[in-house]
Amino acid sequence: MNSGVASPASEKGALSIGNSPATEHPRYDKSDAAPLFELSGPDSGEKSPPVSTEEIGRMLVSLFQKVPDMNTSEPGARPAWDRRKSLVCVSDKHRDAIARLLAEDNFKVFVAQDTRQAVERMRANQIEILVLDPEFDLIEQGAAFVTREVQVLRPAQRRRLFVVLLSPSLKTLDAHAAFLNNVNAIVNTKEIDHLPRILEQGLREYNELYREFNLVLGLAAL
Repeated sequence: MNSGVASPASEKGALSIGNSPATEHPRYDKSDAAPLFELSGPDSGEKSPPVSTEEIGRMLVSLFQKVPDMNTSEPGARPAWDRRKSLVCVSDKHRDAIARLLAEDNFKVFVAQDTRQAVERMRANQIEILVLDPEFDLIEQGAAFVTREVQVLRPAQRRRLFVVLLSPSLKTLDAHAAFLNNVNAIVNTKEIDHLPRILEQGLREYNELYREFNLVLGLAAL
């Protein structure tokens, strides 16, 4: 069944280009791995607004609600302090919005500006969440190279990576479309503002699917 949208995984460039941009392409000689995204900092030129006592109270309540009870949490549950490592490989149009949404939801976010940064970060860290846009670094076929990095992972590594594909036409969390595109979840670009909640649902279902498997191997949930 044809979904009407070409999958990054099916691009001929991903399988026939040959050399990886992480080691071969001259355009990326001075590039490093995708940097960590920070919501604010001394060099950002932005000043954080003062936080009211009421807001501090809400933040503390939210934090305590997320911390699992040591006596009641399920075996293999992910500790609240363990931030999920995510890599954002999307076009300029959505890059900052997605990075900010994930960072505000306590993800550890790395943002790739180009293909080299994306590939280097995937090889340097055990990324757990990958957000991929088919239009990422179009000139250098960025989505194709990133997809190839996913395809060459060993099964044990691939199970520890949750791949999200942005699409302007496919339905959010359409399991059939995700299967056809070799990803774990689809997010329609019109629903990017809801990405943290969509990820929460997708990861909950994914962890439930591999719950027994992870327990046997002594692995925490993604």
